[in-house]
Amino acid sequence: MTDSIPPRRMAKPALTTLGGRKLQPSTLMMGLGYDPVLSEGALKPPIFLTSTFAFRSAADGKRHFEAITGIRPWAEGDGADGLVYSRFNGPNQEILEDRLAVWDGAEDSLVFSSGMSAIATLLLAFCSEGDVILHSGPLYAATEGFIAKTLSRFGVGYVDFPAGAEPAEIENALERAQVLARAQGGKVAMIYLESPANPTNALVDIEAVATARNAMFDGRESVPPISIDNTFLGPLWQHPLEHGADIVVYSLTKYVGGHSDLVAGGLSGAKRWMDPVRMLRNTMGTICDPNTAWMLLRSLETVELRMTRAGENAAKVCTFLKDHAKVEGLGYLGMIADARQQDIYARHCKGAGSTFSLFIKGGEAESFAFLDALRIAKLAVSLGGTETLASHPAAMTHLSVPAARKAALGITDNLVRVSIGIEDADDLIADFDQALAAV
Repeated sequence: MTDSIPPRRMAKPALTTLGGRKLQPSTLMMGLGYDPVLSEGALKPPIFLTSTFAFRSAADGKRHFEAITGIRPWAEGDGADGLVYSRFNGPNQEILEDRLAVWDGAEDSLVFSSGMSAIATLLLAFCSEGDVILHSGPLYAATEGFIAKTLSRFGVGYVDFPAGAEPAEIENALERAQVLARAQGGKVAMIYLESPANPTNALVDIEAVATARNAMFDGRESVPPISIDNTFLGPLWQHPLEHGADIVVYSLTKYVGGHSDLVAGGLSGAKRWMDPVRMLRNTMGTICDPNTAWMLLRSLETVELRMTRAGENAAKVCTFLKDHAKVEGLGYLGMIADARQQDIYARHCKGAGSTFSLFIKGGEAESFAFLDALRIAKLAVSLGGTETLASHPAAMTHLSVPAARKAALGITDNLVRVSIGIEDADDLIADFDQALAAV
């Protein structure tokens, strides 16, 4: 399968160092993967709204389809590489993928029409009937539902363990997954993590998971990749590939897009993991569209600035909230009380982020009163945008999660999820203060 993957059509020698200095991602976002000479000198990449691309010759067309069908391997420079149809690739998408990979130091990246299309394509690419997925909990509700409700219809099982689990608990969960896989006649196909978890902000020990996986599958060919949804902290505040993960998952809708005006998803990792996903994406057509890719290229130029400002704002807002009489607690990574979680944070994270859980004293009624009283912050279910958002997971994004599982995962009626934006921090504090007064 890996022989049927074309080389990057838009790739060119890139300026990644200067005078012996390695250029930083914020600099590379301004030009990596794009040559203005190829587009009439346009400073920024045009939007390529084309569905099909012309071959230079019939022989090139034949070589391309020989390679894409696996009749022979790709050979760079033989004319088989290039663009053919926008369900497979396109200039905007390829430039975006080149730049997205930079943030995690990944060999390759793929972009998708949504975060869930990225997740679904990823899991389908690696899972077969009888296989088992080991995953942390909680997960984004749609991810958990896709594993438990959709993949289970096709004979794919799962075993889960709580975020923050100790190494022994992780090892035990992996052993249970292996036992289940053998009983079903399959394999452990994927270890899927989400850290910080949605909506509790609980952290998973990626290094402990990698250690357990490597010990169990030492020397075996069918090693399950470790994938992690890094949406809450990435791409600035956590780099999971440095800690043993193989694939990083993003809802690019969130911090990378950052303006609440697009929907997209992304995966980053080594080519050996990206290649089978790319092949399935070619078949299913879950690739990001050119216009959205162009908008994401715009957003990547300012992602560091936006995330830095939002993170600074969150620290100020949480400093105000932590001692408020109507606040029961905070799930903010900059104020971790649990020793195990603090240890994971110190090893894995480069910042506390700007999305956190706020526990109101009371229950649903008190939480609703707070949400309804907000004036600057908007009542909406996304995160990572320029504006501050707040929502009630138990009654909204995680409503479909069974009550017993919500209770076990700490998704309570007094939990409000907050995503801090780039407004003035003192204005946000004033808004939270008056909204809490309404409780």
